[in-house]
Formats: sequence, C-alpha cells, structure tokens
Amino acid sequence: MQLDWLSWTNPVAIWWCFLLVVSATNITFLLFLFAHMRKTSVARRAAAFAVEPLLLLCAAYVLGCAFRSMLPRADVQRICLFDTWLSSVFVGRSVATVAEICFVVQWAIVLRALAQTPNADTARNISKTIVPLIVVAEGCSWYAVITPNYLGNVLENSLWTAAFLLIAIALLDLMNRYRGAVRWTLAAAAAGIAGYVAFMSTVDVPMYFVRWQTDLANGREFLGLLSGLHDVATRWIVTRDATRWHGEMPWMALYFSAAVWMSLLLASFALVEQLLPRYRLRRPLPRNAAARLAVAARSPPRIR
Repeated sequence: MQLDWLSWTNPVAIWWCFLLVVSATNITFLLFLFAHMRKTSVARRAAAFAVEPLLLLCAAYVLGCAFRSMLPRADVQRICLFDTWLSSVFVGRSVATVAEICFVVQWAIVLRALAQTPNADTARNISKTIVPLIVVAEGCSWYAVITPNYLGNVLENSLWTAAFLLIAIALLDLMNRYRGAVRWTLAAAAAGIAGYVAFMSTVDVPMYFVRWQTDLANGREFLGLLSGLHDVATRWIVTRDATRWHGEMPWMALYFSAAVWMSLLLASFALVEQLLPRYRLRRPLPRNAAARLAVAARSPPRIR
C-alpha cells in the first residue's frame, strides 16, 4: 500500500485523518455509553433485548460510519482511496443503507417516547412517517449508484431534507409541552436540524442537481439494472486527487461527525426517558373548569 500521499500538503490526507480521529472518538464514546448502561437498570428494562434497542441501533450507525470513514468512496463516480473489494460501491452502499435506516429508526423511537408523555399527536404521527420516507430515500440512492444517475441522489437527499424538516416540526411542537432542561434540549436539537436543512437545501441537493443536469447536457448514457449491479460490485477507481474529492469532503466530514454525535445522543435518551413526566408542562385549567373543581371539592359526598 502506497502511503506517499499522506502529507500535510494534501487536503485529502488531512480530511481522511480527520475522519479516522473522529471515528475512533465516536467508537470510544459508544463503548463508554454501553458500559454506563450496563451499570444502570436500562438494560434490565429492555424487553426482549439484552441491550437497550436505542444503543443497538446506535452501534450499527456508529460502526457503519466508521467503516465508511476508513474506506471512503463516492458512489456514482466509483472513486475510493484504497484498492480493495471492501471499497466497492456495493459493499459501501449496503453498509450505509443498514446504518441510515437504524439512524432514522432511532429518531422514530425517541419522537414516539417524547410524544407519549404529553399525548402529542403531531410528533407521534411524524414518528410513523419518517421511517417509510427514508426507506424510499434509500431506494433512490440505490437507483443513483446502479444507473449511475445523479437524479437518484437529488431525490434521496431531498427526502432526507423533508424527513428532518418533519422532525424539526415535531420538536417545535414538543417544546410547547415540556419545560426546563427537556425544552432547552429540544430547542438545541431543532436549531441543529435547521442548520442541516439549510446545508442540504443550499449546498448538497443543488450540487447533485447540477451534476445531473451536466450529465444530461453531455449526453451521458446510464446503465441498466444488471449491468449497473455488476459495475458497482467490480469497478472502483483509486484516486487521492483533491479535485476529484472536492465535492465529497464537506458533506462526509459533517456526516461522519455531527450526525454520529446525534445518534449517540439519541442512544443516551434511554438513560433519561423515565424522567420525562417531571418536565411535562402542565397548563393551567380554564377558569370555569377550575371553579367547578373547587365547588366539587367543597361539596359533601352524596349518600345513596
């Protein structure tokens, strides 16, 4: 394996080292979280699982992202850093599909739990919507890598943006139903999601849209199902040229860091879920309802 490209003058080398450090840190936090949960009653409360489901889902996402950080590749372009079958798009996309579905299932579980205490219908309905939405997004992603047609990436990332816009709406609704630390945590999460939606809407989705339009203008021919599947499994182009990776480095750096941190926070929710009733915002009763309750309290009980 040639390592002469690992130089501080090569942006790709700096970017890859950053991904490795972040991934190692994320795995360390995952192990810490696992050890901490073992010491609490959380594991005993996990119905049919020996480990809290949120933690299992988090582990799949953290380890999947770590794998993709060690062997990064750009699907449609078929480019990668290392000449190994593990760098094939088929392997990488399969790992990504499992990890990303686990991530959105985490969100669905947490939103449902948050909605249960104050009986919030909006958040509960959104928790049921986001998983099917991301399953469709994953199908669009596979269409993009098999064909290879950037239209699939446009649709995929548009659906991710829509899913997190719905999650932000759910969080804003829940903010009005909780107080104290829970409310501030929901506000911080909503703010982070707003940044994500802004990035996807102004950078990521437009980037893929421009690539799709460029391919159409150049008359690029797309692959069929069988030829595309053979291509994703057998062809990969090793390159450490920064110009080839220019469009991929920003979103991968954010994805394999901030998104994984969010997954770890979602897994930590299992440690505090039982405290939610304390922070439920109890709204004052209407004046007439309060008066009726006061009268009922003063009235002697009827003897039958």
